[in-house]
Amino acid sequence: MNILVINGSPKGDKSNTMKLTKAFFWGMREQGESVGETLEIREIQANKLHISPCLGCFSCWNKTPGRCCIPDDMEEVIEKRLWADVTVWSFPLYYYTVPGTLKNLMDRQLPMALPFMEEQEHQTGSGGHASRYDMRGKQTVVISTCGFYTAKGNYDGVRSLFDHTCGKGGYTAIFCGQGELFRVPEVSERTNQYLEYVRKAGREYVSGGILSDTWENLDQLLYPREIFENWADQSWGIDKETGQRESEALTFTRQMAGLYRKESYKGRQQVLEMCYTDRDERYHIVMGKEGSQVITDGSVTGTTRIETPLTVWKSIAAGEIRGDEALMKGLYKVKGDFNLMLRWDDYFGVPQPAAGAAIQSKEADKLHIPPKETNMNHMLIPWIVFWIGAGIHSRAGSLAAMAVCAMVPLLFYRNKKTLYDVVSTALVTLFCAALLLEMPARLIIPLSYLSFGIMWTGSCFREIPLTAHYSMNGYRGEEALENPLFLKTNRILTLMWGVLYLATPIWTYALMGTGIGPYTGAVNSVLPAFMGLFTLWFQKWYPAKVAEGGGFCFKNKQIKKEKIPPVQSPKNMV
Repeated sequence: MNILVINGSPKGDKSNTMKLTKAFFWGMREQGESVGETLEIREIQANKLHISPCLGCFSCWNKTPGRCCIPDDMEEVIEKRLWADVTVWSFPLYYYTVPGTLKNLMDRQLPMALPFMEEQEHQTGSGGHASRYDMRGKQTVVISTCGFYTAKGNYDGVRSLFDHTCGKGGYTAIFCGQGELFRVPEVSERTNQYLEYVRKAGREYVSGGILSDTWENLDQLLYPREIFENWADQSWGIDKETGQRESEALTFTRQMAGLYRKESYKGRQQVLEMCYTDRDERYHIVMGKEGSQVITDGSVTGTTRIETPLTVWKSIAAGEIRGDEALMKGLYKVKGDFNLMLRWDDYFGVPQPAAGAAIQSKEADKLHIPPKETNMNHMLIPWIVFWIGAGIHSRAGSLAAMAVCAMVPLLFYRNKKTLYDVVSTALVTLFCAALLLEMPARLIIPLSYLSFGIMWTGSCFREIPLTAHYSMNGYRGEEALENPLFLKTNRILTLMWGVLYLATPIWTYALMGTGIGPYTGAVNSVLPAFMGLFTLWFQKWYPAKVAEGGGFCFKNKQIKKEKIPPVQSPKNMV
């Protein structure tokens, strides 16, 4: 199958629409390869061609039939149009129709038609011209994005144009609003989801036609109208009331405030104070039940203050640097209520698509299967059963612990296993076997605590400490494993737990020689319980301590800035 894409965007390779077009091609190619069909794809960029405007002289009809009198690149375009089995027109919406460069190219297709009038099947309008060439079996696809929040109601001109040239229903059209978002990396989770739908559409197109559930997904808004239009309005850096340019830092802050998710409101108003240390500017984002508001006069007090150069925060928002790494390097400081930082994605995370934008089919659902999570109970329960059970009755406790170890692998169909789950079941089984062989419990049980402590302490010297494998579930999953502050916090906690269990064999050995020996396992659970409470406190205290620091917070100062693109939620803040 020969496929020709005509890129009508004046931006050429930087076209947002081409991202959709390429996704469509990927889907077509995947399906073609699966059935043994080779696809050859060629691209024409209208902005790189020399194509003069049509003169309306009709020489291509009567003087040099089928050939234009203007010697330029249009002759090559017509040759490729005739070569293609499928022609894909890719362009952004310009003034409710196609860009001028593309319209010029379309006008110059006149040599492909005969001058004679004829009625045609599915004809739109009151007249038509027969094709000079046999175009039977050739197909047309139209892909376009626009800057409005929706494509609906904005493509009447484009539809009319292609209804006339291809016949009503004679082409496949994918029109997408909010096209500028395809160049914003911070919303890539949603735009990539949409591109998956386009890719799926490409596969189905080759198989005979795009299915209805795929069309439903393609027709959904990327984001709700209110959110998108707020981003778009703020991106110009113009005050709505005065029409004057405003500070780049203020524009940036307004965009960030526009991301506030009011469903995160927990009954207490939060005030985020943004201090831009390189611009001598300070603004407050008041976050309440009804939404957010930017205060510029300093009349409120921040509950959380971020002291940062604007350049740093913009780089974080653009995904150029990670927020957690910037914090560890001291590129910005956080003071006050650190819980806002811990729940950053709850407050400023990229919003979910509008209602109804969820995946519509079981097949599409497979594209977003949630990853399995780890579960520390799989590691701990065999040890707990062994320590308590074997302490009370050596044989019965060992058998019970071995039974638990045998059941743990069955749980991995739901949860992701770790190295420490496997090592724990193996060690507990080994110690159980030792007791069943009538080795002294007073020796085996302390040794088990020692081995447990060695496992914890030894993991501190690995890239990822033991606790991080499990606590990551509450911090964006495996994404948290790239967060240096998260890893450092867990490395310290893992070491502290390791030291506790390295010391436990000492008093365990002593206690087992006394009258409370059978209850050693229960006694040894008291200190870990207090350690657990300490862990909960330390997980919040330590990151906040690292984030605190000196610095100055300046008064507002308006300065001239250039236009900036929409900003989204800074990822991986802490």
